[in-house]
Amino acid sequence: MTLSRIYLEKKGKLKSVERALESVLTVANPLLSEASLDLLKAGGKRIRPLLTLLCAEYGDPKRKAVTDSAVMLELIHMASLVHDDVVDDSDLRRGKPTVKAQWNNRVAMFTGDFIFAKAIELISDVDNLDVHRSISRVIRDLSLGEIDQIKELYHWDQNLRTYLRRIKRKTALLMALSCQLGALSSGCSSEIGLKLYYFGYYLGMSYQITDDILDFIGSKKQLGKPAGGDLRNGNITLPTYFAINRYGLRNSIRKVLENKNPSHEQWDSVIRSIRASGAIRDSEQLSNAYLQKGIKLLEQLPQGKVTHALRVIADYIGTRDY
Repeated sequence: MTLSRIYLEKKGKLKSVERALESVLTVANPLLSEASLDLLKAGGKRIRPLLTLLCAEYGDPKRKAVTDSAVMLELIHMASLVHDDVVDDSDLRRGKPTVKAQWNNRVAMFTGDFIFAKAIELISDVDNLDVHRSISRVIRDLSLGEIDQIKELYHWDQNLRTYLRRIKRKTALLMALSCQLGALSSGCSSEIGLKLYYFGYYLGMSYQITDDILDFIGSKKQLGKPAGGDLRNGNITLPTYFAINRYGLRNSIRKVLENKNPSHEQWDSVIRSIRASGAIRDSEQLSNAYLQKGIKLLEQLPQGKVTHALRVIADYIGTRDY
């Protein structure tokens, strides 16, 4: 089984999710509709809905709550992207202009809030207090992750724990919830749901670290934005942390981060130095360590087609180049 095959087998369900997303985001206010739908049409891997739909296969995947959960989780992710682009001052997302670039920061922030609200509205009929608590915690932690990032911008001396906590809040917890809700919404036991939650958590940590690696080594075509954008925006990700603390680049990185107006040549020089150091390799090793923890958890789940599909997704995350 390949990742392409998994997407093909879930094509019908994912199309249902896509139609539901478009329906939810089409509202009477033309500005909100246009801003939200532009983000939707920019596309994406839809990895969170895919995980939800797959994990639902451990129970009854035909339940309406399964599709509703998949749509709700993608809405939360979309809302976080809109806010993230404001924090990062990003003009491109998936090769297309961001909401803040097309309109402004205020429209972007309210659009993100609107999408968050639609996510909560969609899941409001679910009669499970634990589910609502989990969703609330994830949205809370997403917000804390964004605040952490703002607070830590250009702080070259932050520690590894600070970075890991930030990516846990911004990425890993939502991926964990995607897996858990897929199971719970299909009627699975809380025990299976918990195992899938931690599988999704480890997957999410690896996924974000890989994103941060690709920001340095990927092309503009692959990333949909210029390489090295995180560092240029003052965001200290794992490769930069390792470059500072293991490979003697503390002073050069510190100088460019503390310079109020560094030139493109200065940025490019630092980014090339990080690429050439062992920081990328060390980041890949930590990403793989998280991934192996997730794969180990799969051994505790019923062995069959679904578990194999989750293993394929884990393998893809460990080797992806976009």
